[in-house]
Amino acid sequence: MKTNSLLFCLYCGLFFNPHVFATGNYQEPSEFIQEVFSGDAPRVSKIWIKKDLKVKIREIMEHDLGVLRLKYWKKNDRTAWILKEIGKVRPITAGIVINHNKIERIKVLAFRESRGWEVRYPFFTDQFSDVALKENKQLDRHIDGISGATLSVRAMTKMARLALFLHQEIERMANGKPGQIEQR
Repeated sequence: MKTNSLLFCLYCGLFFNPHVFATGNYQEPSEFIQEVFSGDAPRVSKIWIKKDLKVKIREIMEHDLGVLRLKYWKKNDRTAWILKEIGKVRPITAGIVINHNKIERIKVLAFRESRGWEVRYPFFTDQFSDVALKENKQLDRHIDGISGATLSVRAMTKMARLALFLHQEIERMANGKPGQIEQR
């Protein structure tokens, strides 16, 4: 009888532990883009990361991205971004929508860490709604952390800041003002 109880406890601990199910792909990036643009997604655009832009990105992310270009989707005053950032040791993939220089939506698309998975839930992501970027490239509102998820919270905050910054740069170029972005 004790053996059955022990096996049952082990089974419950492994298969009903929320940490076991916390990592994974929650939505494909292409599905996110289609959802954001109600099935009428614009063509993908690319930003080439040249020297001046690389410096600005490094200020926000605290490291180089390790890519030559970033993809984004733009329709009217909205842009959508699929970005990745390391939480503790593995990347978190997020979809971020910017509308009129404010975050409209942020969503974790894939989470690969063993801790910090709580950042995918609305109680956390809803804090980013209507957040803008100040001149010093910081968010204009404090984002509350999650105990035990500090690195995941930092990663999400950095990605939000980067999407807002890149959106501003695209808007500058669209308005004929000098920016750091070279588009192709």
